[in-house]
Amino acid sequence: MGSNFLLAAIAAFAVGLVLYFKSDKTRQANGEWSGALQWGYLLMMVGVFGVLSFFMSFTAVLLLFVLFTGIVWLVHKRRLKSDAAHEDKGHFTDYMSGFFPIILVVFVLRTFVAEPFQIPSSSMRPGLVVGDFILVNKFAYGIRTPIINNVVIPTGEVARGDVVVFNYPEQPSVNYIKRTIGLPGDVVEYKDKVLSINGQVVKDTPAGVYEYQEYVPELGQNVGIKAEQFSETIGSHTFDILQVPGYGSYEPGQLAKFNQSAFAGSCEYAPDGSAFRCTVPEGHYFMMGDNRDNSSDSRYWGFVSDKLIVGKAFFVWMNFSDFSRIGTGIR
Repeated sequence: MGSNFLLAAIAAFAVGLVLYFKSDKTRQANGEWSGALQWGYLLMMVGVFGVLSFFMSFTAVLLLFVLFTGIVWLVHKRRLKSDAAHEDKGHFTDYMSGFFPIILVVFVLRTFVAEPFQIPSSSMRPGLVVGDFILVNKFAYGIRTPIINNVVIPTGEVARGDVVVFNYPEQPSVNYIKRTIGLPGDVVEYKDKVLSINGQVVKDTPAGVYEYQEYVPELGQNVGIKAEQFSETIGSHTFDILQVPGYGSYEPGQLAKFNQSAFAGSCEYAPDGSAFRCTVPEGHYFMMGDNRDNSSDSRYWGFVSDKLIVGKAFFVWMNFSDFSRIGTGIR
């Protein structure tokens, strides 16, 4: 998927470049630049944006585009003031400066207000399903500096039970979504599928059976999954979780990443997969998926630093496969 995206970005840039060299670079009778020239610039911008996004975070690329188009916009304004006819004769600055206000608004909204995110897997079933487009509150846990992600203005703190979007510690350019189970200093224990936080058992109530289809890449087809559904309450959140009979508290064969991490000494694992116990380091959180036996989470790759927090998920705004999902709140 990633390589296809990169190739598409390169192709867009190449097509744009061809259109640029073949286009008429004089103003038309209506005062506009030729369509080929405008499409050439647009496709080259899309191509550059796509290529940079492959190697950098989306926020970092947006910031670069804000700075670049901002400089072009300032040059454009200066040319308008210096020309008696108040006309910018340079097609590059005249056309490209128009992108600055749009990109600036998108950057501000996405960085400080709300960010869209698509659910890519079944790890948060039954509450969130594949294809859900959700909104993430970017100021729920503080106004943060772009890129560095340090809190500048505190507005709230991550709470137990919150559904949080964060940068995956192993690959920060990728966003993950999980539920916050442990805060800094908490002791999280999961023994025989019973969750405890600081010695207090999180009680679950049976809520029936939940069945869904899961695509298995190794098989190249969907496989039916049948799980037991339970209702849990953590903090102020009451939500449903899934457990598949026959599975342990974790999969012993998937601990390679965690055992090689700096936090390997923070957890104790039963060799048979029946239990684990972790003490959450300062400045970090322990995250788990609601689909407990089908989730890659803190059990396997460690804790999430506060500097990787993106925001709090709160609303499903679209699902093209199931319109009834629109407007669903996230508990």
